[in-house]
Amino acid sequence: MYKLKIISSTVRPGRKGPVIAKWIAETAAKHGGFDVEVLDLGELNLPVMNEAVHPVMKQYEHEYTKQWSAKIEEADAFIFVTAEYDYSYPASLKNALEYLVHEWAYKPSGLVSYSIGAFAGVRAVMSLKTDLLSLKNIALAEGVNIPSYNQFINEDGEFIPNELLTRSAGVMLTQLTRWAKGMKAIKEDNSIL
Repeated sequence: MYKLKIISSTVRPGRKGPVIAKWIAETAAKHGGFDVEVLDLGELNLPVMNEAVHPVMKQYEHEYTKQWSAKIEEADAFIFVTAEYDYSYPASLKNALEYLVHEWAYKPSGLVSYSIGAFAGVRAVMSLKTDLLSLKNIALAEGVNIPSYNQFINEDGEFIPNELLTRSAGVMLTQLTRWAKGMKAIKEDNSIL
């Protein structure tokens, strides 16, 4: 089984990211092939990046950075659950990405985006894909984009997807499994070309 880390990116009070992360985690577990863990940035509460040595050196001073590094290093694949804030993804996720360099590399990522309006977080996805690529992390073309997310949250606070979102999640997870297999081989190949 591949180790899948689902990263819920929002930290503000009243956020809906954890509800959506719970849904995609349950969906991934049922899909098979993954050992799933949700990492909630709102609970981790990483301070603004404050390591003295550039992360490319992996000489971490703070215990929370070492723990974050270990969690990300052990992953074979990621799913980022991200809201769209000001036409991009949340600063909390940007900060979490910038703590590390090598730990993100040669691993695939699925993206689950959402917004309060019709754009479904696609502008956040475009920004995030660019930043992941700079970390040698491959964001899949297949993803889940949730427009007007409140329509999918019931009165008990549970995320109830429609058929299109369910199908999109299945396609993304199937591709994420394939890419995890391929990228694991690439990550383990230390030969010099």
